[in-house]
Formats: sequence, C-alpha cells, structure tokens
Amino acid sequence: MIKPHKSIKIGLITATLSVMLGESVVATSSQLKTSSSSLESTPIILAQNSSNSEADRLRQEGLQLFQQGTAESLRQALEKWQVARQLYRAAGDRRGEAVTLLSMGRINDLLGEKQTALDYYNQALPLYRAVGDRGGEATTLSNIGAVYDSLGEKQTALDYLNQALPLFRAVEDIGGEAATLNNIGHVYDSLGEKQTALDYYNQALPLRRAVGDTGGEAATLNNIGHVYDSLGEKQTALDYYNQALPLSRAVGDRRGEAATLNNIGLVYDSLGEKQTALDCYNQALPLLRAVGDRGGEATTLNNIGGVYDSLGEKQTALDYLNQALPLRRAVGDRGGEATTLSNIGAVYDSLGEKQTALDYYNQALPLLRAVGDRGMEATTLSNIGAVYDSLGEKQTALDYYNQALPLRRAVGDREGEATTLSNIGAVYDSLGEKQTALDYLNQALPLSRAVGDRGGEATILTGMAFLQRSQGELTEALVNMEKAINLTEELRSLAPPGELRQTFFSTVQDRYQLYIELLMELHQQNPQKGYDALAFHASERSRARRLLELLAEAGANIREGVDPQLLQQEQSLIQQLNAIEHQRYELTQGQFTTEQIDALKTQSQSLINQLNQLQTQIRVVSPNYANLQYPQPLNLEQVQQQVLDDDTLLLQYYLGEERSFLWAVTKDSITSYILPAQGEIEAVAAPYREAINRDNTTTVAQGLPLSEILISPVVNQLNNQRLLIVGDGILQFIPFAALPIPSQPDTPLLVEHEIVTASSATLIAIQREQLANRDTAAKIVAVLADPIFESNDQRLNQITSDNNSPSLDDLALARATRSLGLGDTAPQLNRLKYSRVEAENIAELVPENERMKALGFEASRYLATHPNLSEYQIIHFATHGLIDTVNPELSGLVLSLFNYQGESDNGFVRLNDIFNLNLPAELVVLSACQTGLGREVRGEGLVGLTRGFMYAGARRVVVSLWNVNDLATSQLMTRFYQEILNENQQPIIALREAQLEMWNSGQWQSPYYWGAFTIQGDWR
Repeated sequence: MIKPHKSIKIGLITATLSVMLGESVVATSSQLKTSSSSLESTPIILAQNSSNSEADRLRQEGLQLFQQGTAESLRQALEKWQVARQLYRAAGDRRGEAVTLLSMGRINDLLGEKQTALDYYNQALPLYRAVGDRGGEATTLSNIGAVYDSLGEKQTALDYLNQALPLFRAVEDIGGEAATLNNIGHVYDSLGEKQTALDYYNQALPLRRAVGDTGGEAATLNNIGHVYDSLGEKQTALDYYNQALPLSRAVGDRRGEAATLNNIGLVYDSLGEKQTALDCYNQALPLLRAVGDRGGEATTLNNIGGVYDSLGEKQTALDYLNQALPLRRAVGDRGGEATTLSNIGAVYDSLGEKQTALDYYNQALPLLRAVGDRGMEATTLSNIGAVYDSLGEKQTALDYYNQALPLRRAVGDREGEATTLSNIGAVYDSLGEKQTALDYLNQALPLSRAVGDRGGEATILTGMAFLQRSQGELTEALVNMEKAINLTEELRSLAPPGELRQTFFSTVQDRYQLYIELLMELHQQNPQKGYDALAFHASERSRARRLLELLAEAGANIREGVDPQLLQQEQSLIQQLNAIEHQRYELTQGQFTTEQIDALKTQSQSLINQLNQLQTQIRVVSPNYANLQYPQPLNLEQVQQQVLDDDTLLLQYYLGEERSFLWAVTKDSITSYILPAQGEIEAVAAPYREAINRDNTTTVAQGLPLSEILISPVVNQLNNQRLLIVGDGILQFIPFAALPIPSQPDTPLLVEHEIVTASSATLIAIQREQLANRDTAAKIVAVLADPIFESNDQRLNQITSDNNSPSLDDLALARATRSLGLGDTAPQLNRLKYSRVEAENIAELVPENERMKALGFEASRYLATHPNLSEYQIIHFATHGLIDTVNPELSGLVLSLFNYQGESDNGFVRLNDIFNLNLPAELVVLSACQTGLGREVRGEGLVGLTRGFMYAGARRVVVSLWNVNDLATSQLMTRFYQEILNENQQPIIALREAQLEMWNSGQWQSPYYWGAFTIQGDWR
C-alpha cells in the first residue's frame, strides 16, 4: 500500500517553507514600509525647528543609533526619542512630535512589538494631518498597513496602503510610492494572487532604481524572487535573490541580507540540497538576532526545523520549532504561529502520535483562516487528511484532501497540488481502486517535475511502481523504480555529510526494498536475465554507506588544511562531553535525583548536537573533503573480482516485510534464495538471541530452528568454505559460528567453516585498497587490562599486590561478566581480575621490547589515546564496554577511573575519542562486553565501536555480541593469541581454533562462553 505520510511530509515542509519565505519577505519589506524618506527627511524638519535644540540633538543622536541597526542600538535610540518626543510636545511642536512618534513606532515594529507600534503610529497620524503634512501622513498610513499585514489582517492592510499611495503620488514622493507599491504587492502575494503581486512589484522596481534606493531595490527583487519560487520557478527565483543579496550587503542592510539568505536557503531546501539550505539559514540567524528581528529569527528557526524534519531528525526538528513558537507569539505573528503549529503537528504525525498531531493542526487551522493564508490552510487540511488516512478513516481523509486541492490550485502551489493529488491516490490505492490511484499519481508527477521537487518526484514514482507491480506490470514498475532510486541517490549526495545523511538514508529504505522485490520477482520470471545480480547490487547500495564514506574520509585526512580554530573547537566540545558524561557516571554511583540526571542529559545532548554541526562544518570547509570522491557500492562482478577468492562464499541477507532474500555468491556464481518475511525470522531469532546471551546452559542445538531458515537453503553450497556473512536487521546480533549445521544439530558451523562478518561486501574491498601499501607497525602487541573501577578497590590502598592473580576456584569471579554500562542506572563496574591473567598470558608470548603491558592504574584513558599506541600491530583491550544505543557517540571502553593518588579520573574512551586516534593496527581486540553492538540504523547497520576503530586505521576488529564471562574470555583469548603469535595463524583462523577448543572442552562447551566473539574486516 502507498504510504501517504511520505508525500505529505514533502508537501508540508515545502508549503510551510513557502509561507516562511513570505514571512521573511515581510521582514524585508517591513524595513521599507516606514520608508527611508521619513527618517532621512527628519534633519530638514529638525533644522526648521531651531527653537528646541535639545530635542533636535536627541532626535539626531537617536537617528545615528537607529542607523547602526542592532537590537541594542534600536533600544537606545528609542530612549532618546522618548525624551525628544516629550520636549517637542511640551513646546507645542506637533510636527516634531509626529516625526518622533513615527520613528518610535518603527523601532517597535522592527523589534516585534506590533501593538505598541500601532499605538505610536495612531498618535502620529492626526498630528501629521493637523499640520497638513501629506507626506508624513502617507508614510504613517503605509506603516500602519505594514503592521496589519504582519498581523495577518490583509484587507485592513490594503485599506491603509491604498490610502497612502495617492498621497505619495500627490507629493511626488517616488520612494514612498515605490515602498507602498512593494507592500501592496506583498499583501497580494500572501493572499495567493501571484500575478497581481508581480504587477505591483514590477511597478515598484523601476521607481526604486530611479531614486537610487539600493536597499529598496534589493527588497523588491527579493519579493519578486519569492513569487517565482512559490510558482515553482526555482532558477528564476534564485536569479532574483542573487541580484538582491549583494545590494543588501552594499548598504549594510543586515535584516534584508538575512531575509534573502533565508529565501535562498528555501530554494535549495526544496531542491533537496539540504546542506546548502542549512548553510544559508545559519548565516541568516545571527544577522537576525543582531538586529533584534524576533519574527525573522522565528522564521529561520522554523525553516531549520523543516530541514531536520525532512532528514528524519524529528527530535531536533521539534527543538527548533519549539524555539520558534514563542517568538511567533511574542511578536503577534498569527500566520507564523499557525505555520509553526502545523509543522509541529507534522512531526508528531510522523512519530505516530496522531491525536497530538491533530491537536496542533486544529490549533493552526482557525488562525490560518483568520489571516487569509490559503496556501498554508491547504497544507494543514492536507495533513489532517493524512492523519485520518493513517487511522483508516478513508472518507474523512478524502474530504480533507478535496478541501485542500482547490486551495492549492487557487494560490498556484503546484508542489502542494502534487502532494495532495498523490495522497488522494494513496487513499484510492488502500480502497483497492488501483487504476484511479494511478490516475492521480500521473497527474501529480508532471507537477513535481515542473517545480524541481526531486524528493516529491521520487515519492510519486515509488507509488506508481507499487501500483504497477500490483497490476502485474513489472517491467513498467521497474523503469519507474530505477528513476526513483537514481533520484534518491542524488538527494542522498546532496544531504549534509555525516549523521544527517545517514538519517536521511534511513528514511528512504522502503524504496530500496521495493526495488529489490521487483528485481527478484523479475528474476523468478526470467532467471537468465541477470535480475538477481541487479538485486544483489541494490542490496549493496542500501547498506552501510556512511561507513564506506567514513573510511574514504579517513584515507583522505579531511582535517588536514582545516582552520586550527575549528579543530580546537571540536576537541573542546569532545572534552566537555566527556566531562559531562563522567560527571553523570559518578552521580549514578551515589545518591542522585531524576532532575540532576535530566539536567546532565540535556547538557550532553546539546553538546552532541553542537559537535555534529561542527564536524559537518569541518567537512564542508576541508580542502581534502572538497576533492574527495566517495566510493560507490560494488556490483556483483566487482565483488567477485575484488572481494572473493576461491575459498570464500559470501552469504548476503536482506530482510523484507513481505519476504526476505539470501544471495550466495562465489568468485564465479550467484544463487539467490527466498526466505520468510522479516517478522517470521525475528520471531525465531529473538528468543535464540535472548537465550544465548543470558543462559550458560544454552546448547548449539537450540539454534537449529534459526539455522534451518538461514543455512538450510544454501547448505549444499557451503563445501567447507570460509563464510563471509553480511547480515541485516536482527541477523547482525546472531553468532553464525554457533549456529548448528542443519544435518548435525549438535555441531556448530565453525567446525567446518571460518566465519567473518562485514557490514557490506564493498567494505572489504575499500579496506584492502586503502591499506594495501601500508607499512606494518614495528612492535607487536599492546595490552590494556584490569583497570581500577571502584573506590573500594584494594589496589587503591596498596593492600593487594599487583601480581596477586585470582584462584580458579573463586566461583564469584568465575561467574563475573565483562558487563555493559547502560543509561542512568549503570551497574557497578566490578574488577575483572581474569583480564589480568589474560593480559599476562598474552604478554608472555612476546619479547618485552616488542610489547606494552598496561595494568591497573596504567590501563588509563591517557595511555589509550596516546600517539605511541600507533607503534603496535595488535591492540588488546580487556575491560568493560559501554554501549549507548540512543547516542552512539557516548559508547566506548571503560579504563581506570582513579589515578595513582586515588583521585577520580576520567577513564572513558568514547567513540568520538576513537575516531580521533591514529591506530594503523592489523588487529584491534575488544575483549569486553557487547562491543560489536551499537545503535541499529536502518540502511546503515550497527553504529558502534567497530566503525570507530576501522576509521582509526584497524584492518580487523574482534568484538563481542553479549556480556562475556570473565574467566571464559580470559581462557579464550589466551588460546587465540597462542594461535596468532606461536603458530603464526591469521586472526580469523586463530579465533576459530580457540573457539573450537572451548567447544570441545567440557567446562566451556556452551556457545554462551565462546560464541560472542566475531571478527570483522579483511580475513587475508
């Protein structure tokens, strides 16, 4: 079934941003609505009034402060003029008082105090009339109209502006006439009457130029650009904006500059170029704050929220929208308030909180009607329709869509019209009327294309492919789906690099799923046409793309040539984040309140957001990043040539809603298999995972039901080959080495196979290419183990000798696990005495001058992040792990939490620290709990420690999938290193041999003890 919310998100943000654009234009026009002539003419008036020199002086000083344009200088000017106004009034100087009241009104208008501005204007108006100053009267009428415009009272605004226009013409004030024509155009623009708006703007423009009003010319060019943007003519809009921007800068008009930057951002946003849009918004925001433009600030905050929403970062979007809402209300901007309410509703809708979404929409709708904003009213009606659609109330949904559609058309919103048509099609699809649904989508498609909405076009093409597939038109569906995937790839490349690109990609995975489904259906019909190879390639394109880019960035050294101040800021933020998290850990070890934890969480999240934004900025300004060519996912032939050898079989899994797939790939063949749906596989895999993670009596045979699903179909191809496993979803948490051979339920796969895992097949090829000519480090192994975690550790009091190893009959220690610290109630981190045994055993295998052994206090964060660690081929950490599935940046390893003096020390080595290491190691071993886990991101896989160490330079990483037993791990690792260092075995062979020894022993036969460890990376 077509999912209407996908279209509505695009329509919502675009339509909303169009409104935002209008609001920014208000800010631009509003600066001119007072018209510069009223302020520039005051010196003449003041000169005529020589009898009140003190008032004249205050007026002139206020004017100088006004021209500085900052929020502070505006308030200082207001204070000067308040005193001047009293002096003029006391002297009976009505003209001087009128000019001062007008100026005071203008400042309050600029600062968002709209009602106060009206009060001052309405005091000035009768004074101007009394002294027969028709120019001043016209200016005041025009300014009153501007305030009513910004308050959403459009007809009242027109009444005042149309009173002002003939007065300006009568006194031959060309500048005032131009400003009023501009402002009348803006009212018609916001009412959706675009051609009328253009007529007024095009009357204003030559007048602006005739009087040399550069700032006014910029404002009108900006407004013309807005009309073309709302009509979908994006390039024409950009042309006008790019004419306006240098003019605003030339006259020092920061408010106008910010408005134009905001509007340029909106165009790029609608074109899918999210990073460029964010750059523009982030340039506009400080300018608006500097001049105290709270309305403009609210607009820009709202637009930034829109970008994050479209990229799937819902909480960040809400944060920005909730900053915008009180500013909207503070300045009395009912239209803007309604827009932000509607946007907040859209975010809650996408989060599944339908009633909350409806509450926000229903707050927005009457406000929009009150201010006559038909475009945003249409957007909100369409969004309400989408909520009812998702709730199954199809007729109600259609009613709302059919209210929205004529409004979209009336205001010329072709992008919104396409969205609503697409959503109507989605309703008919769910009602089983497939051809009617397709008809609506065929109406929507050319509209999206005409306005350059690539995201909307991809969504519509996906919907069309879905419908065509349901009608059996697989070839036609494939053509549309290939277009949708190409557009998606293009949009992905335009998304901000890093976390935001990763999040965006997770929101479009349904497109890849449908694409793979289509290709596999066509393969079943035409097995010789190579559709299975295309499906395999699509699977590679759909996974771990961010990790591939990270490795490319590591090879390019993107920090080289970057402003050192930016790099220092990055380090400072990382240090602050580490300090906050260390403080949070220490708090959880004693008495604490929920409020204390929440406060630290808020600080931590703020720092994470700042760090992500800064790292995106570093990429954007990096000379090396600018020249970086990201690797593309390999196709079947490339995988066979660059990844596989004669002894390796690739098993690549893809879990789908309707059915799942397995591709078995050798160096010269591909065979595909259809597996059960994702839900069915999860129903078998989840209980097995739970059992093997927690129960030391779990047997190999308990994995048989899962093995029959995952391994039985391909069992005849295994042939004792090495297995490269590329899992998906829950399969990334499954120890394939511990699964039984289907025909021998008590025998694990590792008896017959070496097993290596990877996030994608392409990853192996990229690693090989980057590390091909790297020199091997001079020394052999560095081991960090047995850190000090607790304040009551006997070593702090020097009671226990460092050489005091535990006895094997110490049952409590034998049951201890290298545990996982999670959340606010992180467990006490107990000492891991057997990690010392493990470290001693490893060290004994290597000459003293080729090893580093850091135990106890020495197993510290300082040593783990020291450049000297790059001198070792193997880095071994035997400690506790810390995994944060919400914020992977906070995941890491826990080293000594106390120094030699017994003082608390930051012992956490977090993912951001790891990314900043230089570790050209052949092998990194994380002999800790669940170090192979992380946050599961759809389309990316597990985001955790492995990618950090690979980015730092590790060729291979050994990690664990669950909390591992301390004693068992010590013995497993001892055997593992004996194979590597004594027998000169490759790590993948050594791990297999060590696990086989454990399985063959009586004490450690359960896979609970040995199955957690897996090797990721190149096996060669």
